Amino acid sequence: MFFDTHAHYDSYKFNADRDTVLSSLPALGVDLVVDPGCDEASSREAIVLSERYDYLYAAVGWQPQELKESYYDGALDVIQELARHPKVVAIGEIGLDYYWDTSYNALQHEVLRAQLRMALELDLPVIFHDREAHGDSLAIVREFPGVRGVFHCFSGSAEMAKELIKLGWYLGFDGPVTYKNNRKHKEVLEVCPMERILIETDSPYLSPEPNRGTRNHSGNLRYIAEKIGEIKGLSMEDTAHVTAENGRRLFRI
Repeated sequence: MFFDTHAHYDSYKFNADRDTVLSSLPALGVDLVVDPGCDEASSREAIVLSERYDYLYAAVGWQPQELKESYYDGALDVIQELARHPKVVAIGEIGLDYYWDTSYNALQHEVLRAQLRMALELDLPVIFHDREAHGDSLAIVREFPGVRGVFHCFSGSAEMAKELIKLGWYLGFDGPVTYKNNRKHKEVLEVCPMERILIETDSPYLSPEPNRGTRNHSGNLRYIAEKIGEIKGLSMEDTAHVTAENGRRLFRI
């Protein structure tokens, strides 16, 4: 029933019980999961997990927060080679992040553009991370009209959402849509057509209400689907079905 289009089961926070958690997902109604890498090591681990579980797929990429610590010359050659694995369905998680440190923005832009070119060359969608960098993120994706993907954990305005939808992008929604007084997400969902909405957990982060503050997992997708359905006038089941079909279409699964 559910497709978790963004969950980091390679995270160390699952080291103690990773296989137990992943093995439990089908019984919780989770049919598909995409695990996006954030650097070389996590991209490789996502592929390993995709080989172990039929319903789990991988994405590979270099996320902006990881650039300062672990990026190296030749890193993108490795990502491009990893992207040829048959269970890799996207380039990601890539993007821009100005929240923590803006001292290396030029490197963020350079690596982002290189990975968008890679996605074009390999004919893969992208999983885009945008935190406090809405203007530059939108400007750069406009430079690559042939690239499609999802703005994961979308935090931009309704106007930005409209622009991305016109460009053919999807928007990903996580636990924060369930938080009280989250007016911005309601405004975005009201202008976003159902055929462009994906649901995701960003596990182990961003657990939805009523489980906020605990380690997240894909079984919590139902709370996100319920809230989106409430805003869009759909049942939780219909929301789960439509968003799963959207994910299958974007990632060609």
